[in-house]
Amino acid sequence: MDRDEPGYWVGSYTVNIFVTETAFAVVFVAGMFLTWPKVPWTALGRVCAAIAILIPILAFPYTKLLYLAIDLVFRPVDPDDLVSPSERTMVPPVGK
Repeated sequence: MDRDEPGYWVGSYTVNIFVTETAFAVVFVAGMFLTWPKVPWTALGRVCAAIAILIPILAFPYTKLLYLAIDLVFRPVDPDDLVSPSERTMVPPVGK
């Protein structure tokens, strides 16, 4: 589901990156804070790498929906958005 306009995927992608980076930062800082001064860097690195790989894949449908909601807040539905586009028919050249 989208508004079928250019830039929609870029917005959805951006929201996905923000969600992933936030999750990564929270886990990284919490992992360091909870285990300081003997931080298990290898384990923390593996967990953070798993987050960086899995969150974008798992969150993708939700970030698409979140971006659409953000878009609708800033640009509410216009009646023209609800009209199905009509296909143009072939018009014969003039004079034939």
